[in-house]
Amino acid sequence: MFAKAFRVKSNTAIKGSDRRKLRADVAAAFPGLGTDQVSVLVPGKEELNTVKLYAHRGDAVTVYVSGGNPILFELEKNLYPTVYTLWSYPDLLPTFTTWPLVLEKLVGGADLMLPGLVVPPAGLPQVQKGDLCAITLVGNRAPVAIGIAAMSTAEMLTSGLKGRGFSMLHTYQDHLCFSRRSGDKSSLPSIAPLALDPPDLEKEKECITAHPAMQEDLRCLTLEGEDENGEAQQQMCGRKSLSEASEDSNSRGLNSDPTDSKTLQEQMDELLQRCFLHALKCQVKKADLPLLTSTFLGNHMYSCCPEGRQLDIKKSSYRKLSKFLQQMQQEQIVQVEELSKGVESIVAVDWKHPRITSFVIPEPSPTSQTIQEGSREQPYHPPDIKSLYCVPANMTLLFQESGHKKGSILEGGEVRTIIINYAKKNDLVDENNKNLVKLDPILCDCILEKNEQHTVVKLPWDSLLTRCFEKLQPAYQVSFPGQEPIVKKGKICPIDISLAQRASNKKVTVVRNLEPYGLDPYSVASILQQRCQASTTVTPAPGAKDSLQVQIQGNQVHHLSRLLLEEYRLPRKYIQGLEKAPKPAKKK
Repeated sequence: MFAKAFRVKSNTAIKGSDRRKLRADVAAAFPGLGTDQVSVLVPGKEELNTVKLYAHRGDAVTVYVSGGNPILFELEKNLYPTVYTLWSYPDLLPTFTTWPLVLEKLVGGADLMLPGLVVPPAGLPQVQKGDLCAITLVGNRAPVAIGIAAMSTAEMLTSGLKGRGFSMLHTYQDHLCFSRRSGDKSSLPSIAPLALDPPDLEKEKECITAHPAMQEDLRCLTLEGEDENGEAQQQMCGRKSLSEASEDSNSRGLNSDPTDSKTLQEQMDELLQRCFLHALKCQVKKADLPLLTSTFLGNHMYSCCPEGRQLDIKKSSYRKLSKFLQQMQQEQIVQVEELSKGVESIVAVDWKHPRITSFVIPEPSPTSQTIQEGSREQPYHPPDIKSLYCVPANMTLLFQESGHKKGSILEGGEVRTIIINYAKKNDLVDENNKNLVKLDPILCDCILEKNEQHTVVKLPWDSLLTRCFEKLQPAYQVSFPGQEPIVKKGKICPIDISLAQRASNKKVTVVRNLEPYGLDPYSVASILQQRCQASTTVTPAPGAKDSLQVQIQGNQVHHLSRLLLEEYRLPRKYIQGLEKAPKPAKKK
């Protein structure tokens, strides 16, 4: 369902009454969770948002996000947990096991076929057709996917483990996990498999030996999912036993990161420390001191953040940069002085401090490099915007001879050609003055006002064409490199930049209508957050359906001007509000 990018309709904070209702729904949907576990999953005071989105196939989905991670999603009034929730409660759903190489196919949108299952010593879990199930990898109980059983366990065994086993809804590494709009891109945690007793291992061998067909199916694991073009996915075979595969999976270090089980706050603390030491060791020089702490954060620490992760001090235990730097000062790594109220500067750094000298810049793993390369955005190219014209009902007779009807979209050159050909075909060009066109009843009805019907009998060519263009309805075409052109009726709304007043007489900059120009509001907000060194938020635009607005603290119009005009290379005529940039202070 989330194999491809989705479109967000709204993102709002959930109310207290809705929290209580959600807890009741969770308790009803998952009876295995206790009251305390439900309260932890749906917190009472921590941030909890409701995100309404449309999947790439048009399904309307409601996602509940807590602490930056999607924890639940609702589809057709059914509630489903995400892999983030299942990592905390791995036994919440009946669990089936597959091989690590199958995960890549599941992330690509394939369903899980029965030959890809690994049969445990105790046998397959007992489920009915339509039951919600979790999928894990050999050697790790942390679920990597959830799906709906396509048949009961009895039917699976009767079929000899052949055919489609599960229709997949959500997988680790899909867009719900790895989108910049949701999920903190956490690595898959490692949860040790339940220990197997020796008698159970003997039973497993006896079971496989007694069923030659099942033994052959386990030796050749075939993933038979189909992509959207109907092409069969690749097949793969394996001859390792369950215990061998478990050892091999652990030896590769697929899930061996001990930090995976840490809380989001602990992970953010580590990321903050890492960016701090990285910036001091690689970017800040002695000649840069004294250095404003805000400049240190915006120009140095943010740039040291690993690809695919976002540094957010508010989600750390320090909450503020000043408190974090106080801690670093107590450890005698840096020395910070307050220049004025709220303005601090780093005046000294102990470059020989053990924490700086011993810090090693970690090399990204090949797996993370692959994920990052696959999810990295393409460079932005400004769209080609072309004005078009739509034929209204009262001008249909004028254009029907050329094969066009009501609602037809035409370019300016086509309109001119049609009008000229119409005039020549009907002998409307004045014989004495070729620059004048006689108006027949159709032209009169199309372009003249009521008070002109009996007074205007001829018009110059330029006046005739101008009046025709004014009577046609506006439309436009937006073309992005490598994509099909997008044609819409009406005039394209310019990017709107405005200033608003908030509490305590503070100004904020609000940007709307980014989507028609191929700009992602979340990406723009992230860039502005670093460049302006100010907080940014993305909220639904009031009065605009399926549109988002970016809000930046302070008057940041000059930063927006540079970003939109110089970097994104958008024509100035499609941006309004640039004149609201703060004027430079006069020199004394």
